[in-house]
Amino acid sequence: MHIAILTFDGFNELDSLIALGILNRVKQPGWRVSIASNTERIRSMNGLVIEAQATLAEASAANAVLIGSGMRTREIAADAALMAQLQLDPSRQLLGAQCSGTLILGKLGLLDNVPACTDLTTKPWAEEAGIAVLDQAFFANGNVATAGGCLASSYLATWLIARLAGLAAAENAIHYVAPVGEKEDYVTRAMGHITPYLEGVPVKP
Repeated sequence: MHIAILTFDGFNELDSLIALGILNRVKQPGWRVSIASNTERIRSMNGLVIEAQATLAEASAANAVLIGSGMRTREIAADAALMAQLQLDPSRQLLGAQCSGTLILGKLGLLDNVPACTDLTTKPWAEEAGIAVLDQAFFANGNVATAGGCLASSYLATWLIARLAGLAAAENAIHYVAPVGEKEDYVTRAMGHITPYLEGVPVKP
């Protein structure tokens, strides 16, 4: 089970790395979470440099793909050659986008007639691109989910874990990372965001 987190230059550390940490709480044979990019090294919006673990081709073949956000997302979405490398398909993959990553899903034609979440900065650009933006942190339609606000990346990770490893695994992952003394509240909140969108879709027991 391969989950790729698309991460480009200018990326927001909270969006990509919070999801990376939570998703890696799942300890199952074959479970792999990768930072995927079009370059070997990626510099964040705050100057942090990390190494990519997967290519865009590998991400296109992954079981699930999360699209992180960053300062250059609009530029990336306008790069036809780069976008052509993203062969994403919700009929065979779970897809999620965080904040400005929603622009990339929209550019790929994966949000046609489907509302989405994004951050407040990206909202006018998303609306300009014809995306109906919701005033909420998380939304999913079938195999495609979006989240708005950096810390909402935890909801995307919870949704992916629930879909791929089951509800118990999702609850355990959030419970582990939640603050001491607030764990039950965090689990309840996260599960409350995702469970309305699990009806009618495959969820492992």
